[in-house]
Amino acid sequence: MRRLFSVACLSLLAACATQTPRKYVVFFSNQSAELDQAGLDVVAQVAQEAGKHPSRIVRVEGYAGASKDLSADALVAIQRAKAVTLKLHDDGVPSERIVQTPRAPSNLEGMVVGSRRVEIELTSP
Repeated sequence: MRRLFSVACLSLLAACATQTPRKYVVFFSNQSAELDQAGLDVVAQVAQEAGKHPSRIVRVEGYAGASKDLSADALVAIQRAKAVTLKLHDDGVPSERIVQTPRAPSNLEGMVVGSRRVEIELTSP
């Protein structure tokens, strides 16, 4: 019985150690880079988690849908990532822990709303 308990505990620890990082998602209005209250709440939650894990990097990826003007769409993706990055910094996350990456405009996901987002992830360095 003790061996079974030990194996169960070790399995649980291994699962925790290999757990994939959680992705936080902030959605934006069409062609907007302005954070609404729901977005501000998500960013505040991430900043709080980042404070609990000071060795982790905060990855911010900005997305935008593809329309006829791809350069304008790319700019929106950059502005969205930048808005989230600035808010994370304002909420106490040091800028050297934040990695900001805009993604190329795309409609491949089949979701109009899904392309209007920023994904945030806490990862190991």
